[in-house]
Amino acid sequence: MKILVIEDDRKTGDYIADGLRQEGNSVDLIANGAEGLVQASIGNYDVLIVDRMLPGIDGISLVKTLRGAMNHTPVLFLTSLGGVDDRIEGLNSGGDDYLVKPFAFGELSARIAALARRPQIKDEPTTLRAGDLEMNLLSRKVMRAGQLIDLLPREFALLEHLLRRKGRVQTRTMLMEAVWDIHFDPMTNVVDTHISRLRRKIDKPFETELIQTVRGSGYRIDVE
Repeated sequence: MKILVIEDDRKTGDYIADGLRQEGNSVDLIANGAEGLVQASIGNYDVLIVDRMLPGIDGISLVKTLRGAMNHTPVLFLTSLGGVDDRIEGLNSGGDDYLVKPFAFGELSARIAALARRPQIKDEPTTLRAGDLEMNLLSRKVMRAGQLIDLLPREFALLEHLLRRKGRVQTRTMLMEAVWDIHFDPMTNVVDTHISRLRRKIDKPFETELIQTVRGSGYRIDVE
């Protein structure tokens, strides 16, 4: 495994790095939080071991920044802050595990191995597209041909669902369950009504219609 240790106590850092290398791992050791953040962002590591109290940037802020940048590398906090609130804060910040100093190296090694066995989280796209239509999931903005389109929350959710399944027919039942969380037939035309509103905003002002009706089935969004 390729492991990054971000630990400002040199004696502890060397002890961890040496022990992990003896187990056959590739280990980088950094003593500064700001430098560790940069290295974690570019190093393609299997596991990060992060102290909470670091110079430059603290461990909590470091992990929050990584998660905000869609970096899902497993993180083990290794720290002397062992209170319940400390553990909760560490895990809520994006940490995957939390080990308190002093620690047994065997336990550290076992926890690292367990983290490495977890299925990796695939980076989710932040932008969805169909032709000249673009949806930014972070800013919650929708544009077509460079023109900003104002959507209501339910319209945004409906369009997002269709874009994520571009080219695939979505029945009214599928849309009711996904967008409205309704798992029965409410005997309403709410789907058709919202599709009509969506079309007026993203299709009618433009030359090409993206939302297609598949007779007897439902709707899909596609570029022919």
